[in-house]
Amino acid sequence: MADTLDNRPGDEEEEEDEIDDSAYKTMKDAVLFAIDVSPTMLQRPPKSEDQKADRDSPTSAALKCAYQLMQQRIISNPNDMMGILLFGTEQTDLKDGDSTFQHCYLLADLDVPSAQDVKRLRDLVENETEADQILKPATDGASIATVLFCANQIFTTKAPNFSSRRLFLVTDNDYPVRVKTDKDTAVTRARDLYDLGCTIDLFPISQPDHNFDRARFYDDLVYPTSPSDPDAPAAVTSTTKIAKSGEGITLLKQLLASINSKATARRALFTLPLELGPDLRIGVKGYILIKRQEHVKSCYVWVGGDKPQIVTSSTSHMADDTARVVEKTELRKAYKFGGDAITFTPDEIVRIRQAFGDPVIRIIGFKPMSSLPIWANTNKATFIYPSETDFIGSTRVFSALQQKLLKSKKMGLVWMIARRNASPVLCALVPAEEKINDDGEQSMPPGMWLIPLPFADDIRKFPEQAGEVLKTTDELTDKMRVIIEQLQLPKGVYDPSRYPNPDLQWFYRILQAMALDEELPEKPDDKTVPRYKQIDKRCGEYIVAYGKEFEVAFAQVARAAVPLRGKAAAKRASVDPDEKPAPKRVKKEPKVKEENGEEELTDQQMADINHKGQISKQTVAVLKDFLSHRGQATSGKKAELVERVQEYLDGKGL
Repeated sequence: MADTLDNRPGDEEEEEDEIDDSAYKTMKDAVLFAIDVSPTMLQRPPKSEDQKADRDSPTSAALKCAYQLMQQRIISNPNDMMGILLFGTEQTDLKDGDSTFQHCYLLADLDVPSAQDVKRLRDLVENETEADQILKPATDGASIATVLFCANQIFTTKAPNFSSRRLFLVTDNDYPVRVKTDKDTAVTRARDLYDLGCTIDLFPISQPDHNFDRARFYDDLVYPTSPSDPDAPAAVTSTTKIAKSGEGITLLKQLLASINSKATARRALFTLPLELGPDLRIGVKGYILIKRQEHVKSCYVWVGGDKPQIVTSSTSHMADDTARVVEKTELRKAYKFGGDAITFTPDEIVRIRQAFGDPVIRIIGFKPMSSLPIWANTNKATFIYPSETDFIGSTRVFSALQQKLLKSKKMGLVWMIARRNASPVLCALVPAEEKINDDGEQSMPPGMWLIPLPFADDIRKFPEQAGEVLKTTDELTDKMRVIIEQLQLPKGVYDPSRYPNPDLQWFYRILQAMALDEELPEKPDDKTVPRYKQIDKRCGEYIVAYGKEFEVAFAQVARAAVPLRGKAAAKRASVDPDEKPAPKRVKKEPKVKEENGEEELTDQQMADINHKGQISKQTVAVLKDFLSHRGQATSGKKAELVERVQEYLDGKGL
């Protein structure tokens, strides 16, 4: 139930009825798990007294991984399909009575997961008796060519029109063939899958006595580069290893991390040509990697009948005066200008919005990276990545441009129209390096960022400072530096994936419990709550020392801010916390009598009241009277009057 990022353009200024949403509705993902059930995959790790040691066999860990991933995607991606295919089993069952593919067991058919599918998989994971009956390995195993052919048939039958089809192959056998002809057949079946538009993702398992060697067989089966562009830069390949006892990293977590990094087929915000020069274009896709995720109702349900039914909505426009249904052809769009409504026909609206040309990303120049100020990033950036769909060879050209910009420490200045009817924007094309974690997995692919640059109308003027800016001292800076050093995150890097949205997680957890008939959780798991005990242990004494130093520095600033008027004023301005001022008899100044007989406060008397912090205790009538006799405005609430009096006293230097 991890946070998901939906890259549909839902918060743009363009009107929704002008956006073709059909492309997003067809972008579904079909994932088929193919899990090896060989004797070595079913072998449990040796027993250990360490509580963090592995307890599950590789096959069991893969099933639990599929179970957890199914729980996540049934909520985050409700339209995606998932299936589980076991190969190497003694039983043969493909749900339709077909026994063509020997030793293949379709545990979960490729379909949109339902609550019943999740329950059945949960029972299999938790019930060892049923698991042992199904996960009984065959004596001669299953041919890898048969597995690939079976996956081809499943994808063709169940997901013929899906834009993304993936085969997750989990095995520890790095040479699953007996003769060379079997290898040739398997390679042919793999190419059939690629021709069908499917992607094979290998999750190899290394046993304690044998390291998985991809070069023996799977380098010829799993293509590291795009088949349409074999010279494109290769992706990073990695091997998932069984964790040793005491390391605290289980095989299940490794598989989840590896699969999550490849399972989420991010939906492209746009697919556009990147124009490097006249008649030189390549294809790129744009993605929003970080975006706020909200609770989204996927449908409305009518509960007034015998059983709940999903509501099909329709929209119609009605006239205010006659309540007549207005057809879409009768509608006109208008804009107010000078009090008049200027109407336009749909064709005129289209011509106005498309006056700047077709959607494109056009490079118009290059600038040093140092010329991009931090305040220029006023909107969310878009990550772009090459696409071979329209222009073969885009990956190589894109990679060359990205590496050249990194080497030269430059950025591109581009003109971008994201889609039809969108307003043109100027963007900075900033190169991004590839990031790899400690396990060798690619955490961030190499690419480039499009950072929208503000126009002159988008930049606000910096507010003028009323007085001198309050600055810190060197002593405070040194003490705060020690505190910050003690509160550094692991490796000094903030990883947002480790802190999921607690509100979303709690919402999804309740949905899951209700759908799977589980017990409702008592309280949410909020990982954003600071670890107060650890913070106090690390730097509690430093924070206390900083607070004392801050009080001393603040006292000095307060003394400097109060104007010194003679010896008496200097004594009143003393705010040393360790020194108690001696009581002094202050001579009251005579109040000035007005024409109506009431007394008016003088400037000095009001200043004394302000210094004692009692100005807010004065009545509204007194404050208005004080301001009116000095030509100041008397409108507003009491807080505004107090602020106005203080500004007047500051201007007088009191």
